[in-house]
Parts: sequence; structure tokens; C-alpha cells
Amino acid sequence: MRVLTLLAALSLGVTSALAAEEPSGCDKFKWPIARERAALTAPDRARLASGSEQAAMPSSAITLGLVATTEAKLPTPPERAPKDGTFAGFIRVRTAKAGLYAISLSGGAWVDVVQDGRVLKPVAFSGATDCDGIRKTMKYQLSAQPFVLQISGAGDNLVSIAILPGE
Repeated sequence: MRVLTLLAALSLGVTSALAAEEPSGCDKFKWPIARERAALTAPDRARLASGSEQAAMPSSAITLGLVATTEAKLPTPPERAPKDGTFAGFIRVRTAKAGLYAISLSGGAWVDVVQDGRVLKPVAFSGATDCDGIRKTMKYQLSAQPFVLQISGAGDNLVSIAILPGE
């Protein structure tokens, strides 16, 4: 019985420690997010289905419909294996201007940007809980090539995404 009590206490301690590491509040992002947050909460977001192809970079934030991970048919396996019961989806963008872009999400999920057959690593990342409309933002250096934006591990079947030129 003591072992079970000790394990339960350790589990709570680890969970609390992990939660404590996660910044909370809109002021905890590493850089200003007002532009990204405004885009993610704008009422005119286009609604896209997973697998949609865009001729060019979306001019405003989008809301992407996600499907069960097992049905998502992501073009590239995610860098992080999604948990069971989560959602995934992707869009293809055929034309992009080279440059630094901020990709921001309204909710928690894993992001993979695949360009020229490679999964790109973000050059910067920031995230925080308890900030209405935005959960994370990453900066990617894109070349003037088509790319695929994949979302996986989402807890909901909808996510708003903003892809904005870097500042």
C-alpha cells in the first residue's frame, strides 16, 4: 500500500513539475504575438479540409478541419508520433516566396513543415497556455518552393493556423 501511495505522490509531482515548466498567459511568449493572435481570432478565416491545396500562401488565417490520425493520410510521417485518439491534417501550398514566416496555431498540436522532401526545423519557437486564440508560434525559413504543412497530435478536430511573413 505504501508503494502505491509513494508512486501516486511521485506521479503528481512529475505532472505538476511538467505543468510548471509550461508558461501561462499571453505575456509569456518570447516575442510579441498581437498580429498572430488577431489573425487567428479574425472572423473571416477560410475553412479548409485536410488535404487542401492552395495555389499561394493563404492571405489570412485559416481554420483547418482535422480527421482522426489513422485517417489523415499525412504525406510524411510526423516527426513526433501522435497519441491515440488525436487528430491530424495537412495543406499543400504550391507557391511561396522565400523568407522567414511565423506559423501560429490556436491549439496544441505538433507541426511539421515539409519542403523539398525535408522536414524543416523551426528557427524559433514560443508557446504558452491560457492565452485566448493562440497556443504556439514558430518561425520557419522557407525557400521559394512548394511546401506541406502537417498538423498532428491535436486534441480537437479543428485548428486555426496563421502563416505570416516574419517581422
